[in-house]
This record gives sequence, structure tokens and C-alpha cells, in this order.
Amino acid sequence: MKIRQYQVDAFAQRVFEGNPAAVCPLEAWLDEALMQAIASENNLAETAFFVPVDDGFELRWFTPVREVDLCGHATLAAAHVLFGILGYPGEIISFATRSGELRVERDGDRLAMDFPAVPCGPCTPPQALIEGLGRRPERVFAATDYMAVFDSEDTVRALAPDLVRLGALDRRGVIVTAPGRAVDFVSRFFAPNYGIDEDPVTGSAHCALAPYWAERLGRQQLRARQVSPRGGDVHCRLTGERVVLSGHAVTFMTGEIDTGE
Repeated sequence: MKIRQYQVDAFAQRVFEGNPAAVCPLEAWLDEALMQAIASENNLAETAFFVPVDDGFELRWFTPVREVDLCGHATLAAAHVLFGILGYPGEIISFATRSGELRVERDGDRLAMDFPAVPCGPCTPPQALIEGLGRRPERVFAATDYMAVFDSEDTVRALAPDLVRLGALDRRGVIVTAPGRAVDFVSRFFAPNYGIDEDPVTGSAHCALAPYWAERLGRQQLRARQVSPRGGDVHCRLTGERVVLSGHAVTFMTGEIDTGE
């Protein structure tokens, strides 16, 4: 069995930046074990699979070790494949996912994704979080992930976390964030228990980051940069209980999977 696959750098304007994701267009769903095996073989943060349905597409995302409920950069990559490679004619793509309906539309030379906002509540930081990050944050919040707020971009860039300790925490991952110098805020994201030591650019983390920074800065539109070694820019707009995340994407590679079946 042959399966088309595209590798896309999401939240990037050129290859070798942003967050790479694999995208596999399907006519019908494969066995779940096979999709997980493909994602494990790719060994990227996410591999996205989509199939057409009457009013759009169903979309699923897999890390090298498990399926996840929400992934921003692989959604951006899937929309890039549909719009830019497969010639999808509409202006808006509707994806049915485990996190509900996600819509992606053209936004000039960027693609804009409409995602649910994830408000975070303040919490007492677990000792493993402080030890794992190597220093105490100014504030800590929790929802899907822990979100640790620091004083400066330099502090966030300099963190060298203990990934074993972070992997023992009871949340999906750890977001670290601070005010930015050239942008409104910066961040990094660590999810070792999901097979992702440091994610280059994390769309889903900005579903929590955008509401926090919008309230703190008193603005609904924000410019963000994830300051991982690869790095990537995310434009955020808060609209009530939704967050619109916009970014660029570029195709790195096209290929074909031979499953041997």
C-alpha cells in the first residue's frame, strides 16, 4: 500500500525553521496501529492524517508515541497541503477533530486557524516543576499544561530544563513564557512524556498563552515568537472564547510511504 506524505515546516517562511509536521491525505481511515507506526517512523513532533467528509475533512494527529487531542502546527501544515498542493478551491477549510470543529482560512499570505481558547488558573507550582526548570517562575498557571511565567526573554532562552523531572508531571507539558523584546511575548514548550523534549513551535500552547497575555497587556491582537532553537512566529487574535492563530508554512519534502502490505 502506497500513502502520499508531505513534510511541511509550519510557522515558518523558509525551510529549516518553524515546526516540521508530516501530512498524509487519505481516502479512508487506516488502522490506528498503522497510523501510530507511521508517526513513530517519522519521529516528528506530529504526523497529521485527514480524510474527506461531506462538509470538509476529519483530521487526527499523532506524536511518535500517542494520538493527541489538539495540535496547531500540524493543522496549519494540513491546511497548507490542501490549499497549496492539492488545490482546495474554497477560502475556508473545516476540520472535524477530537477538539471539535477547527476552521482554517486564507489570511493574506498567512493561514489563520480558529481554535478554542484555553484559560489557565493560578496554581501552586509542584516542586518537580521548579526543579525541572532549574529556577522558580514569577507565576505558575495550569490547564492542559503548566504555564510558568518568567521575568524576561533572556531567562526563557537560557533555561536548560531537566526533562526527566518535567516528564514526571501530571500535565501534557510545560509552557514557559515572558515578555518579548521585539514581540509581545515569547515562549518555549516541553512535553517529554509525549515523546517531544522541546517542541519547536506549538500552536496549541498559544491557546493558553493568548488569553493570558491579552489580559495582561490589554490587547486582543498579539505578536508572539517561540524561541526554540528553530524558532517561529505566531500571530494571535483573541475573539471571546476562541483564539485565531495565524502563520506561514512551507513545503520541505514530498514522498510516498510503502507500508509493505
